[in-house]
Amino acid sequence: MKVRIPNSGGGNMNQMLKQAQKMQEDMAVLQEDLENREYTATAGGGMVSVTVDGKHLIKSIKINPEAVDPEDIEMLEDFVTVAVNEAVNNAIKTSEEEMGAITGGLNLPGGLGFPGM
Repeated sequence: MKVRIPNSGGGNMNQMLKQAQKMQEDMAVLQEDLENREYTATAGGGMVSVTVDGKHLIKSIKINPEAVDPEDIEMLEDFVTVAVNEAVNNAIKTSEEEMGAITGGLNLPGGLGFPGM
């Protein structure tokens, strides 16, 4: 018995390949844009401000002199930790949302290019 495979038309496959290539190009452009952006977060009511880039590297930390209390260094450390984590999370969330808009929510391998994701 012979099985006949219907001709699905090469046009559909070519169109899918073109769409995949366009998505890949769009993702590369967006990834570069995201890596060049800066994300800032504050903690302690603005006492500490941290800016990171899209690669999650700290670009700057600003500390209000009023936050420096030699009797309570722990509070300042907490403010810095909170601000750094929030800035990094903002970068990750923005990347996931904007990449998701391109991929239509597809779960692509590689965690959008961020190690450990």
